Amino acid sequence: MEDILIVDDDPSVRQRLQRVAGQAAPQARCAMAGSLAEARERLAAGRFDLALLDVGLPDGSGLDLLPWMQAHVPAVDAVVVSSLGDDATVLQAIRGGAVGYLLKNGSDVELELSLASMQRGGAPIDPVIARRILKLMAAPAVGHSALATIAPAPAASTQAAELSARELEVLQLVAQGHSNREIAASLSLSINTVECHAKNIYRKLAVRSRAGAVYSARAQGLLP
Repeated sequence: MEDILIVDDDPSVRQRLQRVAGQAAPQARCAMAGSLAEARERLAAGRFDLALLDVGLPDGSGLDLLPWMQAHVPAVDAVVVSSLGDDATVLQAIRGGAVGYLLKNGSDVELELSLASMQRGGAPIDPVIARRILKLMAAPAVGHSALATIAPAPAASTQAAELSARELEVLQLVAQGHSNREIAASLSLSINTVECHAKNIYRKLAVRSRAGAVYSARAQGLLP
């Protein structure tokens, strides 16, 4: 996590996130963008490892940047940092490819620890958000408005994805919060093999992030 793009239209928030990111990763270099247009320009021109995205921007929602990033800069991780924490927005971000979701009302220490966890392969999700996501996963999809809003279209296949036994092993360890390196050690595999399995899992589940894979797998009954 060396090059970070902070996308927020509030200068004070940008300064705060720059300070927190510097504490989480002292070697990190931060660039700033105050709009979607500026963010696309900087992402296209630079080599970033991470983008911290606000939702409410002058020219649209930061969530609209997620599919663009998947198409043009798929190697850049995206973490939403917002004052909005409703279920629909959070799940839309995760399904859009965000690897984490943090709330601006969290303390600097909480934000720092969450961002620092990425260097160990973690997914930085605010504890309040994580608790609600777990409840959503445990609840039946029918009757929950947030899940119904973001659920896959009825036209999509309802058959569970066919994962190999090894892919299921990897996915179970992902769901437990282990990094790719820890999974490799646990299963006596190379890190490249684990990353290959992860890519196959993402493709089969039609997701773009670890959190999205766990959510989709649980929705399909592949995970408890």
